Amino acid sequence: MFKIYQKYLINNFLRKFLNISVIFFSLIIIMGILEEISFFNNLEASSFYPYLLTFLNAPITLFEIFPFIFLITTQFLFYGLFKNDELNLLKKSGLSNLKIIKILFILSVLIGIFNVVIYYNIASKFKFHYSNIKNNFSNDNKYLAMVTDSGLWIKDDIGGKTLIVKSSFLKEQYLSKTIINEFDNNYNLIRVIQSDKIDIDSNDWIIHNPTITIDNISKKQNNVIILSTNFDKEKINNLFSNISTLDLFKLFNLKKDFEKIGYSSDEIIIHLLKLLTTPLLYGILTVLSGIIVFNFIGNKSLLFQVIIGILVSVIIYYMNFIFSSLGNNGKIPLFLSIFYPLIIISFISIIGLININEK
Repeated sequence: MFKIYQKYLINNFLRKFLNISVIFFSLIIIMGILEEISFFNNLEASSFYPYLLTFLNAPITLFEIFPFIFLITTQFLFYGLFKNDELNLLKKSGLSNLKIIKILFILSVLIGIFNVVIYYNIASKFKFHYSNIKNNFSNDNKYLAMVTDSGLWIKDDIGGKTLIVKSSFLKEQYLSKTIINEFDNNYNLIRVIQSDKIDIDSNDWIIHNPTITIDNISKKQNNVIILSTNFDKEKINNLFSNISTLDLFKLFNLKKDFEKIGYSSDEIIIHLLKLLTTPLLYGILTVLSGIIVFNFIGNKSLLFQVIIGILVSVIIYYMNFIFSSLGNNGKIPLFLSIFYPLIIISFISIIGLININEK
């Protein structure tokens, strides 16, 4: 059972966390509506869509800034404790600075587990519907690329023709064991192109030694042909980059599918590692925020604390971004790209915890 002062501390933290989350969510809604209205400005669509898309996209955006909400929440909590001189009362009740930090750390980790297991999966489904609706109004809605157990599939409309591409393997800029079905506007089959090597570095695909079938007559060619498409390697990469639309189960399945066709799953692995370490990140940021308040800020003005919180948040954001980029580019191992920032923040926190009980 929790003691009274522990309940008070937990309830105080949760109340401030919810209030700050609501404030950030409101800001996300306001900015999102302005952005969606701008998107639909020149489109013939109901005025309902900007608001719908904003509410579908807002939860995943809030999830992305939760780490900094924890940091700011902790600062607001300790500011209130200092201002009302409640910290001394908690100490008289047997709750040391270290115990306060420990309680908040455990609480943040538990909230993090809930956010990843429950909140993220719901938010990603909303994001999926957001992407589907918005793609219907995009100029790219006639293009499609997806990965299944059988390989990479691409649908492309170009020059009054429709291409259905199925490839078993993708490595760097080359498609292997590929079948291309070319249809006219009425979906009458024009020809079938088969090749073991297709260079997709540009929109004009270079097809090596193709076998072309027309009217059930196949002919092998010992040269290359050029096929114009709307896809290149970069565009395919971009189509698969929006992994925030996938819940945890879909992420694991997509990782397996990518590996089957030789497509790099590094971005998915990094995203999964970020999700799995999110509860720990919440806890560490809560500890770091508490240490900053105890050791450097104390009972200074709320504005000063907010400014410090924003500066720390920006530093941590760019540190995570840099290490993630290094991991995606293969400069450092994927695991280290996620754990390096955590190790650095943890090391700073441990140093701060050494003398926190003396304050």
